[in-house]
Amino acid sequence: MKCSARLTNSFCGEWEVYVVTGGMSLDWPEHPFERTGPVPTLQERVEALALLGYRVADNAEWEWQELPSGVMDRVELLASVDVEPMGGAA
Repeated sequence: MKCSARLTNSFCGEWEVYVVTGGMSLDWPEHPFERTGPVPTLQERVEALALLGYRVADNAEWEWQELPSGVMDRVELLASVDVEPMGGAA
């Protein structure tokens, strides 16, 4: 079952990655990086996803978006990638 992982700096400007698992619940697996910069590296993201029980899907690539926040012209960044549970975990 493929899901989408998101990397964002929208919560107080600190980076976090979370997995959108579907359904109505917003209690998605998440991993905070507990820093505002620099952007977590690809390896850090892979390791964080593994801690959550997911891996990047074959041939998937991170896609980036800029989202204006309206707060002092600050821009929030959002990246997403398709992921799959590791070892049958859901």
